[in-house]
Amino acid sequence: MMTLNLDQISAGHNGGTVVHQIHLTVRPGTVHALVGHNGAGKSTLLDTVAGLIRPAGGRILLGDRDLTRLPAHRRNRSGIGYVPQGARVFATLTVAEHLAIAERRASGPGGWTRRRVLDLLPRLAERRDHRGTQLSGGEQQMLALARALLTQPRLLLLDEPTEGLAPVIVEHVQRTVTALAADGLGILLATPQPDFARVVADHLTVLTAGRVTARLAAGAVRDDPGLLYGALTPGAGDAAASRPRQAVLAGALATDTPAVTEPAAPS
Repeated sequence: MMTLNLDQISAGHNGGTVVHQIHLTVRPGTVHALVGHNGAGKSTLLDTVAGLIRPAGGRILLGDRDLTRLPAHRRNRSGIGYVPQGARVFATLTVAEHLAIAERRASGPGGWTRRRVLDLLPRLAERRDHRGTQLSGGEQQMLALARALLTQPRLLLLDEPTEGLAPVIVEHVQRTVTALAADGLGILLATPQPDFARVVADHLTVLTAGRVTARLAAGAVRDDPGLLYGALTPGAGDAAASRPRQAVLAGALATDTPAVTEPAAPS
């Protein structure tokens, strides 16, 4: 497994900048959540890491390899697995056909095989002969995750993995993400749902209008969920700046991305 480092990444669409100078680190065996309202730039940042958008500035490093200028298919070959928002499965292919197409032979022991994926996601084994259009939203999300795992990722990107899912399926996604991280996989996920983020994440970065406005660690947020809810409130960057710093640092992990809240950028 490898560490992902984003070094001052800026990116956007059609000449406009959506995310501004983002710096973050995702280490093996940890979950880093990008949390923010719709339009905050979360998906744009994940698309940039995956190679679907070329950054306007900064660097993307996976281990000691610079991926910044590589196209998406080469980033995937380098170890970036991506589960995009909305699953995007093929309507006419069966579950078994999806998995057969996605599977890439592991270079060593411990890689993902179809059997291992189906052990992790047993519902897919029950639905192996069903086509994409015959799957529920939760089953489609499981299938998209299974496809990504079969590419043998060293880092996994998840864009709003619980969007539109029933609470019981959200709980299953939580358990699955936790299990993957426990197995050593680094995960960068995007979500607008603070409750989901604080349950699964080791580190949380709050995005507001494409800028980092807070960095929080799991210990701090689990001890005081109001830290995260407050950071997501409009104008929270200014409010947080006036809050006693000790309260924000409470329970913080000693990392190179400390649990401190940053003032929001001027409008």
